[in-house]
Amino acid sequence: MGRQRRLIQVTDQTGVLADVRRGMIPAHVYNDREIFELEKERVFARAWVFVGHESEIAQPGDYVVRRVLQDSFIVTRDEEGEIRAHFNMCLHRGMQVCRAEMGNASHFRCPYHGWSYRNDGRIVGLPFHQDAYGGEAGFKRNGQRLLPAPNLATYNGLIFVSLDPDAPPLEEFLGDFRFYLDYYTKQSGSGIELRGPQRWRVKANWKIGAENFAGDMYHTPQTHTSVVEIGLFREPKAEKRKDGATYWAGAGGGTTYKLPEGDLDERLRYVGYPQEMVDRMKQHLSSDQLKVIGDDGFMISAASIYPNLSLVHNWPRVADSENVLPFISIRQWQPISEDETEVLSWFAVDAEAPEEFKALSYKAYLMCFGSTGMFEQDDVENWVSLTNTAAGSMARRLRLNSRMGILEDDTEVIPQLTVEQFHGPGSAHTGYSEYNQRALLSRWADDLETPMSIVATVEVGGPREGAQDASAKISAAAGDVAAASHGTAAQA
Repeated sequence: MGRQRRLIQVTDQTGVLADVRRGMIPAHVYNDREIFELEKERVFARAWVFVGHESEIAQPGDYVVRRVLQDSFIVTRDEEGEIRAHFNMCLHRGMQVCRAEMGNASHFRCPYHGWSYRNDGRIVGLPFHQDAYGGEAGFKRNGQRLLPAPNLATYNGLIFVSLDPDAPPLEEFLGDFRFYLDYYTKQSGSGIELRGPQRWRVKANWKIGAENFAGDMYHTPQTHTSVVEIGLFREPKAEKRKDGATYWAGAGGGTTYKLPEGDLDERLRYVGYPQEMVDRMKQHLSSDQLKVIGDDGFMISAASIYPNLSLVHNWPRVADSENVLPFISIRQWQPISEDETEVLSWFAVDAEAPEEFKALSYKAYLMCFGSTGMFEQDDVENWVSLTNTAAGSMARRLRLNSRMGILEDDTEVIPQLTVEQFHGPGSAHTGYSEYNQRALLSRWADDLETPMSIVATVEVGGPREGAQDASAKISAAAGDVAAASHGTAAQA
């Protein structure tokens, strides 16, 4: 490890963050360069960020290249089967080692000067090592490797990295949201498999999508009216969204739909699951997870994990059939700037699902979400407009009201559901509200308010600090000898 580097300084945002915590959102936070610089340092350099799924790198040598903002990582399964995330920068002159988006490789070779690395990160090829560096005496090749992500962990096959060496364990970071994440990722013992991602960019701030999926049931009757009117869903009115519940637990929160009367099997079949998949869910979900559906009558829908990962579970009609079919999508809001986001959207499905189910579920996903999905078009129109408007000077005068669900004295409009009414952890409410949006932005405010720890630099193959000190002393001594010699010659 080398010298330590202090992080950037920015304007004090205390007033902005205080407003956010009381549910009055300064409009400019959705398009502000200084806020975005602070997010890069204190949100994305700290949080656990999704970078892929084990099914994307199922075989030794498989890799995908993913980013945490500007930092590119090669996420790969090495020859021993271990999952690794290497910073995608050559140790020599900083060229990207891997420029393909995905593939299979036992080694990665930098195209600039030909340095090569095994897929476990170790350097194995350095052209003209002896001629250029004098061998190990000049550059200690042994033990050098691509810089690894400071932290890497998985949950139900989902791969996360954190750039913070002092990050809490992933499961601690996720907290009680793991209870809800299982609905999307653990319908059988084999977990899920992913297809994708589709990638596209929208001229919108990344926080808007994360907030929307975390808990915005209020927009459905307005923004998505046409989707309901064409008969894509069984429910005849979008207003039924208020009968569902929103919940927040740990690092995330989401929305649910209220199901018709029936037992667990009937309610799971209502949203389109065949009985064989229902039977597997009953084996792999916990008693309380099953009670949320079977006893409480709530079916998980959209959700977000702080800071920028969202999930969708929905069940539209497919083709001309009266039957519905469920799909799952995982999506990430990858910030490009304060006013642009790259959306990554994966189709996810139970790995043990029948092949016909997988095919129809994928069709349902494409119809609703993805770059051409009907919901996608509706939402993005709103988000782009919001971001554009937030850039002006007038937006800095405006505090947006995000206090839906509470009165002026913070009393709840509709009381929180009891543990008998909702068997999941965290807090849950029915009706229209913005509890989840406030929770997400409050966590965001906490991060922005808290400076990161000083980070240390890494020097590659250079002389040890002790060797540097010794070299400096030798140079100084040599200088003294030279000066003395020069003086003697002058006197002579």
